[in-house]
Amino acid sequence: MPDIEGNNGIERLDIGLEMYIIKITAMSRSKPHQDRKSKIALLREQGALHPDPDSVRDEAFRSQEFFDAHDRVQVKYEMLRRHQVEGRSVTEVAESFGLSRQAFYKAEAVFEAQGIPGLLPRRRGPQGAHKCTDEILDFVEQWQAESGTTKAEKAVPVVEKQFGVKINPRTLERALARRKKKRPRKGQGTP
Repeated sequence: MPDIEGNNGIERLDIGLEMYIIKITAMSRSKPHQDRKSKIALLREQGALHPDPDSVRDEAFRSQEFFDAHDRVQVKYEMLRRHQVEGRSVTEVAESFGLSRQAFYKAEAVFEAQGIPGLLPRRRGPQGAHKCTDEILDFVEQWQAESGTTKAEKAVPVVEKQFGVKINPRTLERALARRKKKRPRKGQGTP
């Protein structure tokens, strides 16, 4: 009978040839229905919830618990993998994963450029008040202190004259409020 020695969850069977036997540990799942609901809520919050999970007709997503048609990033990644690794046609994988060929090519380009992070959803539109630069906000704060007014609509024509930029008064108010919020209050700053 061969010797069997314990080695951190791997047993070595010594019979002249080295062979490893890996112990498989069954893991129990707790509350799958609740986990599913919380995962869907998290995907929705992150903007990664697939808008139409029922359109994913790929066999793995229908038969294996690991694959989740609600996870838009996983769906796109697996679609790309099926094409690149398994050699399936673009038309076949796009159809199987419930996406258009155009969506496939867009996902492929962003994946090649950025990897998996490129498949994560991005917020659309401007990422901030692009007209309200620090220079403009500094100018408006100084102008408000000198003129004694805090009304943004009175500052708009002055900003347009000084910088040649037309800003909506409400946009200017919001930018100034965000800036004020970010500043530490007196006595709370870093030493």
